[in-house]
Amino acid sequence: MLKEFKRHIDQNFPFLRGNSILLACSGGLDSVTLAYLCKQLDFRITLAHCNFNLRGEESNGDEAFVRNLAADLRAGIEVKSFDVTEYIKIHVGSVQMAARELRYKWFNELLESGRFGYLLTAHHADDALETFLINLSRGTGIDGLSGILAQNGKIIRPLLPFSRIHIGSYAQVERLEWREDSSNLETKYLRNKIRHDVVPGMKKMHPAFLDSFIRTQNHLKDSVRLLEGIVTETRKRIFVEQEDRCSIAIAELEKLEPLEGYLYALFNAYGFSEWDDVKGLLSALSGKEVRSRTHRLVKDREHLILTKIKDRGEDKVTLIKDLANLSVPIPLKFETVKTHQKTNANVIFVDKEKLNYPLLLRKWQKGDYFYPFGMRGKKKLSKYFKDEKIDVVSKENQWLLCSGDDIVWVVGRRPDERYRVDDDTQNILKISLLV
Repeated sequence: MLKEFKRHIDQNFPFLRGNSILLACSGGLDSVTLAYLCKQLDFRITLAHCNFNLRGEESNGDEAFVRNLAADLRAGIEVKSFDVTEYIKIHVGSVQMAARELRYKWFNELLESGRFGYLLTAHHADDALETFLINLSRGTGIDGLSGILAQNGKIIRPLLPFSRIHIGSYAQVERLEWREDSSNLETKYLRNKIRHDVVPGMKKMHPAFLDSFIRTQNHLKDSVRLLEGIVTETRKRIFVEQEDRCSIAIAELEKLEPLEGYLYALFNAYGFSEWDDVKGLLSALSGKEVRSRTHRLVKDREHLILTKIKDRGEDKVTLIKDLANLSVPIPLKFETVKTHQKTNANVIFVDKEKLNYPLLLRKWQKGDYFYPFGMRGKKKLSKYFKDEKIDVVSKENQWLLCSGDDIVWVVGRRPDERYRVDDDTQNILKISLLV
């Protein structure tokens, strides 16, 4: 196996040589074997062990074993102790999910420290098969069926081509010692049930089942790469990037066939999962939206608008009477000037004496109205936004500079006629939006 492992590294991960490597080590067969293989290739490794304190003395025994293993291999050692039970109380979820989140959060912290170039984990071919069957049982797209990635950024899984039997045979020949996790025998966990009850039956019916699965999954990975190319080109064509958002023409989406497949491929990366709701947006009224944990998709007339969900912060900011310049939430500059020029979207001139202090900077609200500069009479902001074809997201983010209950400026768009400079103006205030 050492020769095969070396060939695999040389062909696919030659950059690991000479790097400082973090190796996730539970003390079990797979990670211990990986540690020995890496040491045989003279990798500079540091073992990273998580003690989840879920099995009492057995957990502590695992930690002691990994510490001794690091000493035997003359490798570095990093150990972290976790309180999984307390974590679940705060974040909710299963023990397995909590342990995974805690483990990878710590691994990423170690990688971000700059001391290590890559993290190696001991996932192998049987793990990939079990993950495939788990995802299949839950319902998934082609991404979920194409398997565990051999490399995901700085995380590398160099044992994926090797089976559990292959790894176990090598360990026995080399007389390696490892720890057995008693919880791996409990079939109350889905993965263990698949490992102990489902997979053996499949292998019994078809002895070459694992090899056939590996070939099938390689075909699926090729299909994913082909699909990614098509989706990337489609996204480039119909996703219009605009500062903090993407605008997607609904008419262009509706031309795609099969529509449901394209919607999944285009929006899955943004965390959406309620696909009936996403499809429903195409024919919904303006203002309807669907949210994932990280993004929102809003219907706006003939478009869908994709934005990140972010903290809108304070909706009101009081400006002090001496009109000090403002940097947040938006940069505004106040200057008393002797003459005025033509007003534009980002610079206005107002009669300073007409203002009531303190001024107020706030988001727009339903029922707001103003007297648009250059026009007679008032106009509801909702009607102004509609006439100007301002999209839903832009309306939500629109700031208003107010004097009392009056709107002085729809910031970055249009000032109010009532505060314009006229022949009777004594003091002129220039207000600039710094963009």
